[in-house]
Amino acid sequence: MIKRVLLTDEAKAIIDELRQQHGELMFHQSGGCCDGSSPMCFPKGELMINEADVCLGEIHDCEFYMSKDQFEYWKHTQLTVDVVKGRGASFSLEIPMGIRFVIKSRLFSDEELEQLNPIRLGQ
Repeated sequence: MIKRVLLTDEAKAIIDELRQQHGELMFHQSGGCCDGSSPMCFPKGELMINEADVCLGEIHDCEFYMSKDQFEYWKHTQLTVDVVKGRGASFSLEIPMGIRFVIKSRLFSDEELEQLNPIRLGQ
C-alpha cells in the first residue's frame, strides 16, 4: 500500500523532542488560517476531531488529519511533512523552537492511486 503522508528525518527528530515534552501527539493539516496550509502538531486529543475530518494515516506514531473538504482538493497528492527554520504564526507545538512544520507535495501516479492506504473518518 502507498502511504498518503510521509515524514522527513528532520521532522521525525522534532517529533521525538516534542513527544518527550508533551506525550502522545497528533497532526492536523491547517485549512488556511494562521500559517496558511501548514501541518499543525498538538498533544493527542487537544484538537477535537469529528466526522468532518479524515485520518490520512500515521507519521512516526502520530495520526494525521485534515478536513474532508480540504481532502477533496488534496486526495490525489502525497504529502511529506518537513521542518524549516523560522517562527510560524500557528498554535503548533514546534513554534516556540523557532521552526515550523511544512508540507511538500507531489501528485500520485495513476498506478499509485490504485494502491493507496484507505482514509478513515474522524470520531
